[in-house]
Amino acid sequence: MPRVLVVDDDLTVAEVVVSYLQRAGLEVDHAGDGPAALAMAAANPPDLVVLDLMLPGFDGLEVCRRLRRDSDVAVVMLTASGDEADRVLGLEVGADDYVTKPFSPRELVLRVQSVLRRTQPTDAHASATDHDKAGGATDTAALHDGDLEVDPVAHRAARNGTPLTLTGREFDLLVFLLRHPGRAFDRAALLHEVWGWDFGDQSTVTVHVRRLREKIELNPAAPTRLVTVWGVGYRWDPTP
Repeated sequence: MPRVLVVDDDLTVAEVVVSYLQRAGLEVDHAGDGPAALAMAAANPPDLVVLDLMLPGFDGLEVCRRLRRDSDVAVVMLTASGDEADRVLGLEVGADDYVTKPFSPRELVLRVQSVLRRTQPTDAHASATDHDKAGGATDTAALHDGDLEVDPVAHRAARNGTPLTLTGREFDLLVFLLRHPGRAFDRAALLHEVWGWDFGDQSTVTVHVRRLREKIELNPAAPTRLVTVWGVGYRWDPTP
């Protein structure tokens, strides 16, 4: 049973979120501030953290940064409605997804389940099903490009034999682009094809592209693999 840690100092919100997640069959813990969240995550590592941005002690961004230093646990950030800067910052420090307040508890449960499916495929069938839902191929063969090797089934990527620490959304983006080399996609198409979103903040794509470049490019400021197609979007150029 996947374990979820809910981090929110608003007890009313936390009780509702915990209740809905438990009803969805998840094991749920709750922390009311940043230091408590880190202590609980260290003592009993969760599979996913639902993390409010505004917390006592230190904020959700700092919690996410510290979690990312020690693990690749999935993170769904809760942010203020309409504040694009908060959403972008959350993605930049490593959040896999975000939900804006006020939110529907049912929507949050669906987002949590989606992130868990993407970050914890249990077998080849589950992995293929998830990528098919995201618009990707169902081929489960390993993918290669120069010094880069990606195993969609094991949800593992390495460069020069060194494992890469990728969030679930970064991994999905990498797999999709490797399966469609030489083809340009705009940000709206990537939102839909990679993550199954028919609407959403397109800055999500920009942030994940930048973060992915930092991990796979020799010089992220002058990318040669994940390149920008001006006026269109992005394209994967295979290594010669």
